[in-house]
Amino acid sequence: MVEVITLVAIGLLVAGIVGTVVPLVPGGALSLAGLSLHWWHSGFTEPGPVALAVLTGLALLTLLAEFFAGSIAARAGGASWQTVAIAAAVGIGLMLVTGPLGLLGGLFGTVFVLEWRASRDVDASLEAAWYATVGVLASTVIQVVLTTTILLGFLVAVFVL
Repeated sequence: MVEVITLVAIGLLVAGIVGTVVPLVPGGALSLAGLSLHWWHSGFTEPGPVALAVLTGLALLTLLAEFFAGSIAARAGGASWQTVAIAAAVGIGLMLVTGPLGLLGGLFGTVFVLEWRASRDVDASLEAAWYATVGVLASTVIQVVLTTTILLGFLVAVFVL
């Protein structure tokens, strides 16, 4: 029979997956919490040290993607750090009012307007805005894949091996 703490840990791992698509919910941190809870509860034996290291590494990679992938993509598209910071703040503010579309629209629009204002180059501004927006979407996909892998790896390490 599965213990309650193990079910809570699995719940945190599932919440980690959901958290990657819900803005402002730290999916990687929830996955890491689920892993840590079960590891602690098992007396530091499950999952084993190799599985724990790999799954923890994936959770940390998820956190890095969550916090930095969108900014890195925007910079790759030519946006300045200042533009990225302002666009993130505007996107988050709009997301609170209008949901995920507000985040994407606010991010795209802010990057475009600020970059156009600085350069007067429509093509370069569109490219920077496009990179920023696609970077945020790609980051979400990467996070979903990583947190799903963490859940599946955990289940295999704890229940199969």
